[in-house]
Amino acid sequence: MAEYINIRGQNIEVVASDPANPTVGQIWYNSTSNTLKGESYAAAAWATGNNMNTARSILAGAGTQTAALAAGGITTVGTGATEEYDGTSWTNNPTGLNTVRFYISGCGTQTAALAFGGRTPPPALTAATEEYDGSTWTSNPTGLNTARQELAAAGTQTAGLAFGGSTPAVTGATEEYDGSTWTTVPPGLNTARAGLAGCGIQTAALAFGGTDPAPGFLSATEEYNGATWASNPTGLNTARRIFAGAGIQTAALAFGGSVPPDTGATEEYDGSTWTSNPTGLNTARQGLAGAGTQTAALAFGGDNPNVTAATEEWTGAGPVTKTITAS
Repeated sequence: MAEYINIRGQNIEVVASDPANPTVGQIWYNSTSNTLKGESYAAAAWATGNNMNTARSILAGAGTQTAALAAGGITTVGTGATEEYDGTSWTNNPTGLNTVRFYISGCGTQTAALAFGGRTPPPALTAATEEYDGSTWTSNPTGLNTARQELAAAGTQTAGLAFGGSTPAVTGATEEYDGSTWTTVPPGLNTARAGLAGCGIQTAALAFGGTDPAPGFLSATEEYNGATWASNPTGLNTARRIFAGAGIQTAALAFGGSVPPDTGATEEYDGSTWTSNPTGLNTARQGLAGAGTQTAALAFGGDNPNVTAATEEWTGAGPVTKTITAS
């Protein structure tokens, strides 16, 4: 007679703590938490998080999903408001930007960020550059060589990259920051544009999307190697402007923006091709900021049509540990 174990398989393992590297399909009982758990595969998705304290659009973002920074932007007027995200909630920093502005860009980490460019009220382009140490913004008397708005950024506080934007004519101007001074790198982007997104580091950056007078909304993608930009013939699947990006040159994420209308479209880049993800932002919008990586990104702020404080967390597809219940 066949035994039950031979018909139904092995007993469920009882462990005091979850396995360090479980495989998909593995099931175990955690005797410490008294829970039955299993490893499954989850699709990528955006999850709604806690709102920012100040609803705003066309702001700067930096950092990671669990340690992000939001600075500047516009409410009904320009703001220098600065907030920090800890993975759960946003906290106001009473010390905001020294130069209130919107259409600003930024890069770096929550405790070592860089903010530059934008438009100040009343409307005037600025080259202002500021550094954040985790508590205070310090103005650098040496600003961008090309004052502009709607530009993109990549890199760190001591090795930053600024590219594209509007002067008000669209530009492909590219500048590198060494922690004190901006240096223009000719000839700049192959496709001059504003309202684009960027990510990566100073020597391996990615520029995508945006707009120019003709043909208008762009899907163009370019890669920077620390000296020159190379165009990728395969652009975004959804041409758009005033949107956000996260990640690195070979593993990037693009989300939100104006098509028009405003969109929540999300795409992943593998170093050669953009792939659309069927799961877009829960709140379609333009003028938002982004932070993080391709598999753990953060989207915050924006407008559609009113300014929003909406925050969303992106989790890429992959293995996930779940607690198994009777329901």
